[in-house]
Formats: sequence, C-alpha cells, structure tokens
Amino acid sequence: MATSPAPAAAKTEPPPARSVLLDTAFLRLWSGTTASGLATWALPFVLGLAVLHRDLSPAGLGLVLAARTAGFLGAVAVGGVLADRHSRRAVVLWSALAAATAAPLLAAGLGRSLLLMTLAAALAGAGQGACRPAFQALTAEIVDPNRRQHANAATTLAVRTSTLAGPALTALLAAFLDVWVLLMGIGLLWLVAAFVPGRGAERAPASAEPGPRASFRTEFLEGIREARRHPWFVAGLAALTAVIALGYSATSVALPLISRDRYGTEWVLAAAMTAYTLGALGGALVVARWRPRAQGWAALAGLAAYGFAPLSLMLPVHPAVVIAAYAVAGIGIELFNVPWFTATQREVAPEKLARVSSLDFLMSYGLAPVGLALIAPAIDAFGVTPVLAVCALACFLVPAAAALVPTARHFARTPGAAK
Repeated sequence: MATSPAPAAAKTEPPPARSVLLDTAFLRLWSGTTASGLATWALPFVLGLAVLHRDLSPAGLGLVLAARTAGFLGAVAVGGVLADRHSRRAVVLWSALAAATAAPLLAAGLGRSLLLMTLAAALAGAGQGACRPAFQALTAEIVDPNRRQHANAATTLAVRTSTLAGPALTALLAAFLDVWVLLMGIGLLWLVAAFVPGRGAERAPASAEPGPRASFRTEFLEGIREARRHPWFVAGLAALTAVIALGYSATSVALPLISRDRYGTEWVLAAAMTAYTLGALGGALVVARWRPRAQGWAALAGLAAYGFAPLSLMLPVHPAVVIAAYAVAGIGIELFNVPWFTATQREVAPEKLARVSSLDFLMSYGLAPVGLALIAPAIDAFGVTPVLAVCALACFLVPAAAALVPTARHFARTPGAAK
C-alpha cells in the first residue's frame, strides 16, 4: 500500500505583537502624558472661570495666558537639549514638578496679586514646554518601533477625550468647588505626570562623551542640523506651521463671529468644535490600524483637509455643512499627527530626538499666537471672506507642496523604513 507523502512543513509566522495597551511601562507613560495634557488644557479653562467669578479681570487673564505661552516657548527648546543630554525621565520629573509648583502659587495670587499669578503662569508654561519633547523621546525609549503608531494613537485618543469631556466635568466641579481648589487639582495632575511614568531604556547621554560639554546653543544647532537631514520633516513642519498659524488661527477668530452674525446663535460654534474633537477621535482610531502605502502623502492629505473648515465659513451654507467640515478637519488632523510623531521617533537619531521634537513644538505652537494676533486686524482691514479664502488656500496648497519634497511620500529617508 502506497504511503501518502509527508505534508510539507507549514510556514511558521511570528507571534502577533503584544498589544501596547497591555504593556505596564507604556500604561504608566500614557497615564503621565494624559495627566499632563489634561492639566495643560484645564489651566486656561479654570482661569476663565476665575474671570466669571470676578477673581481675575479679562485683561489680567490675557496677561497670565501670555506669560504661560512665553514660558512654554522659552522652555521647550531648553527642554529638548536637556532631554538629549540627560535622562528623559528626569526631565519629565523636574519639568512636571515645576508646573505642579505653579498651581498653588496661582491659587495664592488669585484675587490678590496679578504679579504673582503672572510669574506662576510663566513657571507653569515652562514646565509644560520642557516636558513635551521629553515625553516624545521617552515614548521612543519605552515602546518598540512596530507598536509606536498604536502608542501615539492611544495617547492622542486620551487627549481628545479629555478635550471633549473636560469642559463639562470642570463646569460640574465648579458648581461645588472654588476656583482655587480646581487650581490645586491641576497641580495634582502634574504630580501624576511627574511620578507615574517609568524609566526608558538605558542610553548614553551626550554628556558622557569625553571632552568639554558643548554649549546649549551648539547642541540646539545640532538638533536643527539633524532635522535638516530629513527633507520630509522640514516640509511637513512647514505645512503644519502654515495650517496652525493661518487655518487654525483664522477659524478660531472667525467661527465665533460667523456663528453669531450669520446664524444668530452660539450653538453652531459649540457644535462645530464638538464635531472637530469627535472627528479627531475617529481619525485616531482609524490611524491606529491603517498603514497606507504612501503614509506621508496620506498624512499630508489629512493635514490639508483642515482647509475645509475656513472654506465652509466663507460660504452661506447650512450650519450642518460647517459642522461636517469641522468633523472632516478633525479626522484629517489626526491622520497627520499620529504618523508624524511615529515617523519622527523612527527616523531621527535617538540621541537627538528630543531636540528635533522641540523644534516641532517651537514652530507649530510658537507661530500660533502670531497668527491669532494678525488674523483679527486682517479681517478688519480686508474683510472676513478674503482672509478665510487666503487661509483655506494655504491649508490646501502648502501640504500639497510639501508632498512634492523627496522622502515626503513615506515620511522616511528610505521607503522600506516606513513599513
């Protein structure tokens, strides 16, 4: 009796990667990052409540928030250099502790000393700015490369959920608690950010190299040179900066005006902003799993989708169109953000990652106040429709131009690296 041939050996496949959400080290980092994001968002909202309670004047609020922004911009570059020189975990600890210290100082100055509140806000901003590049670099140390996109998506989901639920929760708490108590709660969030995250992988800091230590300026310039080694990063950062400084700033100023003057109600403003956040949540869920062939082009297309927001405000359309346009903009911004952070963590030299990340925050966040300051005078001088038209065109055209840059297609110096 003929024997049947032995079956061919089945191809063995590597076991599926363990979900990043089951990784204790990442969950600790995620908790700290989420706490810092929630604290960062909550501070201007709580200070706005202080204005409503007459503990702070509108002019005082503007001064305090300006001081926070100045502190952020002043510290983000320094934080990037420090996080590449020393332990990223240590930079997170000390910057979060600085922001936590600012909370009781803000509470002490509330209704008593505007100078104290201004100085405390600058300290809070400095803590926020210094920790951002350190958190980005710490993610690359804790999470292995094939799970970083999931990790970045999980982080942005937490931030967007906080943005969506935070106002209602804070307003509810404000019904029972004084503003100074809420400020102390922000300090507690910063303590979570300081102490909960664990250490990343062991890494030889730049200061371990023999010879005299380079100056801050020299090391920061090294970060700029590293960024310039990646044409996709320079092009993408230019596109992101244009969209935030022009598109986001224009809609921030124009949406409340159009909601009031064209539609005669404030609910369009609230609905559009809610749709934007819900869209961003949906975009983060999609991009956690989606791996397009040309990831860079897909990300830049998502960024360009923000142009639909100013475009919808130009035209006398039904409010549902405006709300839908903001939902599309929210989806698009996360289709960009998550691959952008993941590519930066993958492509940039690990010992220079925090400095390059600080350039990202410095440019995109740093020029946003400039855009906000210029949009209102431009609307007064030229009218809302021409200004919105220019901003919408910038949102569409600048990412399209960035897509033409070599290496932008995959957000990688070599196409295979993006897989």
